[in-house]
Amino acid sequence: MALLLSLLPGWAGAAPAMWLVRDADTEIYLFGTMHVLSPAAAWRTPAYEAAYERAQTVWFEADLTTADPPALTDLVARYGVDPERSLSTKLANHELRALKPLLERGRVPLARIEHMRPWAAALMLSTRSLGQAGGTVEDGADLAVTRQAKQAAKTVRAFETVEDQIRMFAGLSEPGEVQYLADVIRERSAPVRRREPSLEQAWIAGDMTRLGPGLVEGMRQASPEFYDMLLRRRNLAWARTLEREMAAPGGVHLVNVGALHMVGDDGLPTLLAARGYEVRRIQ
Repeated sequence: MALLLSLLPGWAGAAPAMWLVRDADTEIYLFGTMHVLSPAAAWRTPAYEAAYERAQTVWFEADLTTADPPALTDLVARYGVDPERSLSTKLANHELRALKPLLERGRVPLARIEHMRPWAAALMLSTRSLGQAGGTVEDGADLAVTRQAKQAAKTVRAFETVEDQIRMFAGLSEPGEVQYLADVIRERSAPVRRREPSLEQAWIAGDMTRLGPGLVEGMRQASPEFYDMLLRRRNLAWARTLEREMAAPGGVHLVNVGALHMVGDDGLPTLLAARGYEVRRIQ
């Protein structure tokens, strides 16, 4: 974390965090996205738009525009179904009691997800709106910019396929899956604190303290298997990919990946700084 903090002096302003990584002939903008946003979220800034316009290649975790419903249904059927044991039998009684009102809010009968593995149920709860004012993946930064970049005929590249991501979750141990679902249930069931900014508001304000010690460090301590799967291993793989891009002939890249991938000693800014590149937070 100390190395990450050393990159911040000189930065000012409130906007979603973005870094510039450069060497002699290549520039890579690292933008920490939020996958699920409310329709009214105003997150685009002049600095982001300038980086987007300059970028010849725009990167994402995966190309979500290829994840059409039939393909997703097929992937969940292959990796996210347990035909032998129901979801209810894997949850503690208090977790099941907390899950039921969440499903009712989203008008999803429990019977519809009983065949799901815990990771699949957790992902469903995490990415769908459970209330009229809730956020959706459709309104998230990733999907919006993917569509924009494709319409502009920019080069769009992804670190992973959608199947890669689903197989990653499916590789969790059963205790790891259940803990993931329990954490999502607890988060979705927590009462709204009127005086505390929402996670969306903290992200828009570029509050890396909230995202770092508040989320990533808590995940690493409470769910080390999930942290290793979701963040550490993927960040290392992405850093290697970006290092190859830095070594290639010059260009400008805009990398849009979840904001949690920018946090701490395992975050992309720190990993690339450790490889000797100039890394500076510019927003």
